[in-house]
Amino acid sequence: MIHGPVEFVPPVEVEIIEKRTVTPLDDNEGIYVRDTKSGKVRAEIGHSYMLLPNEELWKKDLPQVVEEILAKERPSGEERDKTRVVTFRTPHNSAVQIFDYTEKKSSVVFGPDLVLLNPDEQFTVLSLSGDKPKRPHLIKAIHLQLGPDFMTDIVTVETSDHARLSLKLSYNWYFEFEKANKESSQTLFKVPDFVGDACKAIASRVRGAVASTPFDVFHKSSAKVIRSAVFGVDEKGKIRNHFKFPSNGLVITNIDIQSVEPVDAKTRDSLQKSVQLAIEITTKSQEAEARHEAERMEQEAKGRLERQKIDDEAEAEKSRRLLLQLQADCSIVESSGAATAEAKARAEALQIEGESSVKQAKLKADSMKIRLGAELEQKRSKQNLEVDHQKALFELEVQKAKELSDIEAQKFQAIISAIGPQTIKAISQAGPELQARLLKGLGLKSFMITDGNTPINLFNMAKGLVSIPDAPKAGGPVVSSPSSDDF
Repeated sequence: MIHGPVEFVPPVEVEIIEKRTVTPLDDNEGIYVRDTKSGKVRAEIGHSYMLLPNEELWKKDLPQVVEEILAKERPSGEERDKTRVVTFRTPHNSAVQIFDYTEKKSSVVFGPDLVLLNPDEQFTVLSLSGDKPKRPHLIKAIHLQLGPDFMTDIVTVETSDHARLSLKLSYNWYFEFEKANKESSQTLFKVPDFVGDACKAIASRVRGAVASTPFDVFHKSSAKVIRSAVFGVDEKGKIRNHFKFPSNGLVITNIDIQSVEPVDAKTRDSLQKSVQLAIEITTKSQEAEARHEAERMEQEAKGRLERQKIDDEAEAEKSRRLLLQLQADCSIVESSGAATAEAKARAEALQIEGESSVKQAKLKADSMKIRLGAELEQKRSKQNLEVDHQKALFELEVQKAKELSDIEAQKFQAIISAIGPQTIKAISQAGPELQARLLKGLGLKSFMITDGNTPINLFNMAKGLVSIPDAPKAGGPVVSSPSSDDF
């Protein structure tokens, strides 16, 4: 086998048997390939594939029933390529069973999903009953609806008084199973025709229950008879709400009785007459009951009216008595209210007068306090002004004295400066020297003239009187001159 791209010129001894190309495949597409050496068949899915030299495409044949079912899924007029992998789109809320002949095992695929068949796998075909009444092998399918759904059947029954009736019954159903449990999911396909088996089982129960019931009783309570026959009754005497088939998990949840018709013509005519008679009796009884009810209601209305009148008159008397009592209470309240109002007004007047007196006294106290405070403030201000005035006068006098002292000092300094120190010295020494000369002339060495009012410091005077003579000069007399303290 020579793979391209290449240019090949075959020799004379070589014969080109077949030209092969790659088969393009999508993820959900595949082909069946057979190994010519070993004879094994396999499926290549989800990738493009070119046949090897020892491989060839293999055609997978399906049963005619499966071919017809798959043909409904394809566009009209299109034929199935048998070398392509068989695919089936499992609808929502349905299941498909696939059986592998090599491993002798079956698997269940729940929708929505795409089923791809291997070479050794086949679909499990369901042959279901259909039509009304149910006929077997009427519906062919490879997927099983899981419900909830309904199916309708017609059942012929006979009552205990030999009245044959045709019942049109509709059953609501669904499959109860665990999707994660493989054994539970396998039980769905244990019964190939679950519709026919369920309808037969329910019909047998209904026939057995109706056979022991008279026509009149069944005609009045047909729903109760049928439901109790199918669902059964619990320990408390109540009808159960479902009926389960343990073989495949089918659960019947409700039964709808769509019609009940007699099978025989005589029975139908008798039933119509009895129904008409029953309708007439019912109509007449309803008319009589309505008439009696109207008369009863009229009597009751009259009685209620009379009672209402009596009740209204009693209520009016009660209201009148209550009015008189209220008027008396109003008079009492009015008289007591006037006295109370007068006393209250007098008390309020006295209270207002007392409050005004207290307020007036308080205002007088406040005015007195304000006046005294003003006078005190005035005196304080006056005293402060007097103190400031005296202080200013004292400061002026001090300033005046200071300035006078400064003037005297300047005057004295000017006089001293004008006289001169030598002149002052001469003036200060002129008196004592003159006195000393006078005393010397009188022959007195010292004397003191004083009066009794002026004290004399004898200690200092003694210093003047007793003096230490200086060393006499040679050839000169000793002269003692008094100091200024001697006078």
